[in-house]
Amino acid sequence: MKQYKIGYTTGVFDLFHVGHLNILKRAKEQCDYLIVGVSTDDLVEKYKNKTPVIPFEDRREIVEGIKYVDQVVPQVDRDKYGAWELLNFDAMFVGDDWKGDPLFMKLEREFAKVGVEIVYFPYTKGVSSTSVKEKMKV
Repeated sequence: MKQYKIGYTTGVFDLFHVGHLNILKRAKEQCDYLIVGVSTDDLVEKYKNKTPVIPFEDRREIVEGIKYVDQVVPQVDRDKYGAWELLNFDAMFVGDDWKGDPLFMKLEREFAKVGVEIVYFPYTKGVSSTSVKEKMKV
């Protein structure tokens, strides 16, 4: 039996790479059912001030095709607590590059009150969508 019943993670998943696959695989290793929030194009444009290379529906389909993923939902805002109210997960999985970030420190306190754990995974070194885009410019 796995440590968590329902897990949740989110991401843009633009230019899908091994770092994305690693977080999905590691998350699924710890939960029975994995829900993945894929950021909508509007959300990415609002908080990153850029348009994803791959449109939302295509990114959603790519993530749905990953064997570790049980359900994909659109991430329309960055309200993780609101997502928990809708999805009732008991663990949220994120890269450790968010550890210590004020947003996640606050979220840890809020989730602790309702029994949800945030599990931080090591960030996959040497790969990111930004680095993939840079390599494509060569």
